[in-house]
Amino acid sequence: MKPALAALGLAAALSPLAASANQALAQQKACLACHAVDKKLVGPAFQDVAKKYAGQKDAEAALARSIKAGGSGKWGPVPMPPQPTLSESEAQTLAAWVLTGAR
Repeated sequence: MKPALAALGLAAALSPLAASANQALAQQKACLACHAVDKKLVGPAFQDVAKKYAGQKDAEAALARSIKAGGSGKWGPVPMPPQPTLSESEAQTLAAWVLTGAR
């Protein structure tokens, strides 16, 4: 029982670090030039994206594909450019973070 509690404690302690690392990745990849956590800039707020995808079983994979491929029409007339330099792992990480409301 103690190892399980220790693992939960470690996960809780690392959670803020993971969120910080994910925000740093979003900053490094220029996501924050067009998006904010809680308000619309050029693109939708990350919290709005999380709400739109809430409850969809394939949300993370779909969002990761959208991040890499770009797109238009989902959030209005301004297209999101493709992000071909993102690795699959980075796209997955960003998608998972955005789906938490960027927390």
